[in-house]
Amino acid sequence: MFQTLYSYFWWERLWLPANLTWADLEDRDGRIYAKASDLYVTIPLAFLFLIVRHLFETYVATPLAALLNVKEKIRLKATPNAVLEKFYATTKHPKQAEVEMLSKKSGCTVRQVERWFRRRRNQDRPSLLKKFREASWRFTFYLIAFIAGMAVIVDVSGAPPPCARGGPLGACILPSQYWYYMIELSFYWSLLFSIASDVKRKDFKEQIIPHVATIILISFSWFANYVRAGTLIMALHDSSDYLLESAKMFNYAGWRNTCNNIFIVFAAVFIVTRLVILPFWIMHCTVVYPLDLYPAFFGYYFFNFMMGVLQLLHIFWAYLIIRMAQKFITGKVVEDERSDREETDNSEEEEEVAKNGPLSNGHPVLNNNHRKTD
Repeated sequence: MFQTLYSYFWWERLWLPANLTWADLEDRDGRIYAKASDLYVTIPLAFLFLIVRHLFETYVATPLAALLNVKEKIRLKATPNAVLEKFYATTKHPKQAEVEMLSKKSGCTVRQVERWFRRRRNQDRPSLLKKFREASWRFTFYLIAFIAGMAVIVDVSGAPPPCARGGPLGACILPSQYWYYMIELSFYWSLLFSIASDVKRKDFKEQIIPHVATIILISFSWFANYVRAGTLIMALHDSSDYLLESAKMFNYAGWRNTCNNIFIVFAAVFIVTRLVILPFWIMHCTVVYPLDLYPAFFGYYFFNFMMGVLQLLHIFWAYLIIRMAQKFITGKVVEDERSDREETDNSEEEEEVAKNGPLSNGHPVLNNNHRKTD
């Protein structure tokens, strides 16, 4: 049964045009072709990336955060309460009727229950240092990957014509392309493995979809020997990603002007590369050019369908970027539209202080330092 599924999965008509077989892509005459088995190495490399990331965040990003004076907000902790904690495990945002019910069960006032849930939610939100460390790691990888991608493109452009030809009809693999593919795919596997522990934003589902789509696109382009197109697409994405991560780093460090200036550059690069170059040049080549070389097949439709999914996500992200740019132009504070804002109860606490004195975790603190009066 396993052999049957294996043969169906690797059926040549799924992956290759009608006039090409797997035998045509065997290594010969010093020309090396992409093989599916090459990608097995990306899984252990992905776990190696996780180790390198941990070391980088501990010994590079954390000292850098201290150097840039990344300051944490002081968060008041919610007082231990078994009743509220049990309910919090199921629902983090109770409705008004549930708040009143919990008030009776816990012996707290409605306001104290509301405050408890605000503080408990804030406790679960990622710290500023965690966000900075994550952005630093991605910035470092994307910058190095972009430089490497440019070097690989130059290397490919200088290759002999048989190796430079695109599509599954004969493009052979250069050593630089091999390592570029393996490292990029390993990195995206590591992002998928760590997504549960990384900073979660409002577009959490949209975070997963591009990782999965990217892994499928990179893997399929390797299987079907669309390596040249894949190299261009990966380098194109890296060209703007490192700018966004650097803008985040400066934002977390409180360097708002630097952040805004980098964001403007990022927005321009993003729109030009992903809404102009990608659809009108690269996707045009993957949709139109192959039909001059061979008839359409399943892999052709599948590859371009996944490219379409990524392009729709680019449009969605461009919408968020334009919204942020509008806020910047109008003088409003520019924030990540996908991030949850810190909840505060300062106004309520000030009201409680005025009535009952200072509060500690929602309860009055006795102040015995009375000023002597005559």
